[in-house]
Amino acid sequence: MKIRLNSKKPGERCDHCGIHPDYCICAESPNLDLPTRVVIFMHCREKSLSTNTARLARRALKGCEIRIRGEQDRPTDGSNLIEPGRRTVVLFPSEEARVLDAAWLAENPGPYTLIVPDGNWRQASKCVRREPDIAELPRIKLPPGPLSEYKLRTEPTPESVCTYEAIARALGVIEGRDVQERLEVFFRAKVELTLRTRGRT
Repeated sequence: MKIRLNSKKPGERCDHCGIHPDYCICAESPNLDLPTRVVIFMHCREKSLSTNTARLARRALKGCEIRIRGEQDRPTDGSNLIEPGRRTVVLFPSEEARVLDAAWLAENPGPYTLIVPDGNWRQASKCVRREPDIAELPRIKLPPGPLSEYKLRTEPTPESVCTYEAIARALGVIEGRDVQERLEVFFRAKVELTLRTRGRT
């Protein structure tokens, strides 16, 4: 089934969900207010990409913010990442990262600030190594899970997931399965409708 856009600007996209305004899904956002704070370090080249999922995460989570990195002559804002009474960790699957599971939660009680690098694999790897405000922070990684449902971009490995999926799965461990499911419903709506607007199923 093909969708015919009525707008005079067929290339226009919502700033949050990345879908044409005629089919924007932002009204369906779960708009969750959680104890966990999420800070996404987005590479500057991702700002204009409709396939980027960091903005969708910001729309779905009240406690989510995006900080731009990689811009020439403009350092990344690394302020206020560490706050009294909160545990700040970086979600990235490096070799030394601990698996985010019930055992880790028991050893490292929250509340948490979750730092998430956003971009392609190379950009994200550089972020965790080169950004001085997060380079020395402890790292966690997701436990094994199902394959990515994100069909709008190609991931580097079969087990890789996009930024939004990584956040949803991490919050599923930290905040509970219901939180993950509500986030994933919103995400699937984004994927399905984007494919439909492209004439794909």
